[in-house]
Amino acid sequence: MHMSKEDLILKRLDEIEAKVALVHERAVAAQNLRHELQPILNDAFKVMLHELSDIETGFQLEDLFDMLKTTMRNVKNLTYMMKQMENVIDLWHTSEPLLKSTVPKAIAYLDDLEQKGVFRTYQAILSLRAKVAQEYGPEQIEEMGDAFVFLIGMLNKLKDPKVRELIEKASDAFTSMDLRDAQPCGMFGMVKGMSCPEAKQGLGVMLEMTKTLGKLK
Repeated sequence: MHMSKEDLILKRLDEIEAKVALVHERAVAAQNLRHELQPILNDAFKVMLHELSDIETGFQLEDLFDMLKTTMRNVKNLTYMMKQMENVIDLWHTSEPLLKSTVPKAIAYLDDLEQKGVFRTYQAILSLRAKVAQEYGPEQIEEMGDAFVFLIGMLNKLKDPKVRELIEKASDAFTSMDLRDAQPCGMFGMVKGMSCPEAKQGLGVMLEMTKTLGKLK
């Protein structure tokens, strides 16, 4: 069925009228939205001006352009920095599982050392070194080096169980001895005292020590 020219014109006019109505409807909606947002935008603009007023004295437009020019001149450096940052991130991702298992063990180990007093001992040693440095000069401490080496050698000899046993017995003997019980003794007193088994044994020890001391000559 063919439409006449008048019908076609009317149809096109209806379509145009529908489109105009749609555009008008959207324009009205946009205008309403603008009216609704206008107070909010005004308040936001006032707040922005108030906040920017704090940096007004420290900000100049020339500084912004200078920063842009500096950034453009250092694009290669920035690119290199970003690549290195990627390497650091990759390293972190690689080492993170290891750190998760190692760090708690390290913390537990350090806590164990703290419980055993190791750190307090180190602190006491540092305090001792400070006192020595305050009391003696570098030259004197250097001269003491030979004496320290000698003492270390003597301590090395204490690793012999016989030497340690002898020192322990001598220490126990002198600790148990009470000199307040000692009385004046003459020749007959010595003869009488030799009847005691402990005195005879002590005399034997002294003879052995005398033989040993004779080797020092």
